[in-house]
Amino acid sequence: MGISEIVGVALLLGCVVVGLLAFRRLRMIRVGGVDVALRRVRASAPNSTRGWNLGVAKYQGDEFVWFRVISLARRPNAVLSRAELEIVDRRRPGPTEEYVVPAESTVLRCRDGQHTVELAMTPDVLTGFLSWLEATPPGRYGFSQAS
Repeated sequence: MGISEIVGVALLLGCVVVGLLAFRRLRMIRVGGVDVALRRVRASAPNSTRGWNLGVAKYQGDEFVWFRVISLARRPNAVLSRAELEIVDRRRPGPTEEYVVPAESTVLRCRDGQHTVELAMTPDVLTGFLSWLEATPPGRYGFSQAS
């Protein structure tokens, strides 16, 4: 087997993987998923603008589950519980973030118990997210939002 055949097989496998990832994303969006970029905020670098990942999120009862677009994992990469979720801050993306997050996004800094994440979402996705969060059943942790 020559070099050109090995390169051809590698390119074919790469195309198959990209195709599967694209198919997975389209399927998730068709069944109620929304485009959301997520960044885990680390205590060592709370103001860093690095680490954004594009993904698809879905509402599953009292959980907001997020799947990274470039991942073959079947499980969600992040799960936020509505009962513990608190919006700490809201801001526009910085100049270095505008190319990474969805266009015209708002960035929400959220705390879910002990973890802090930032979610970047478009205005229509933001409206749905805030409605879902405000619909917390009676007796559960209340809605909190920074202006």
